[in-house]
Amino acid sequence: MDTKHCAVDGWVDAIPVPGPHHPATFDLIVRPVDLGSVGEDIHDTVVTCTSGDPRIAHELLTAIQPGDLLRATGTLVQPLAPGEPALLVVDALEILDTALLPVLRDMVLDRYGDYVVIFDADRDQVPVFTPYGVWVGLADTRETIATLIDIHERMNGDDV
Repeated sequence: MDTKHCAVDGWVDAIPVPGPHHPATFDLIVRPVDLGSVGEDIHDTVVTCTSGDPRIAHELLTAIQPGDLLRATGTLVQPLAPGEPALLVVDALEILDTALLPVLRDMVLDRYGDYVVIFDADRDQVPVFTPYGVWVGLADTRETIATLIDIHERMNGDDV
């Protein structure tokens, strides 16, 4: 089994949950460091993380929410079979930045490229923000998010 000690910076994708084999499991969305120097076919990567440390598990299950930026340090375990995801076993966790908006349990905070959107099951409209919390607007439906972002970028010179 191939392993490597590393640190990964990424956004929490969903509310961390108790794992089947470890006290806490969560996914980090990791973006390439310099998007300008990589090809257009390079996308965000999902890194599945877990921790057996009770202090880290407690922090994950009580204080971490989607959209928080974390640095997870630990051992990256390569998958046993092709096509399976690698797993980062976290032994240190640092909160680099917190989500700008608290996430209610019946709403979903998600990333749409560089933007942040909030999906609410009770509404068709979707609030859209920049990663810095600047209001972009309210998309009428999920399908019109891209149009709203395109208008915002044209009006602001692609300044997210």
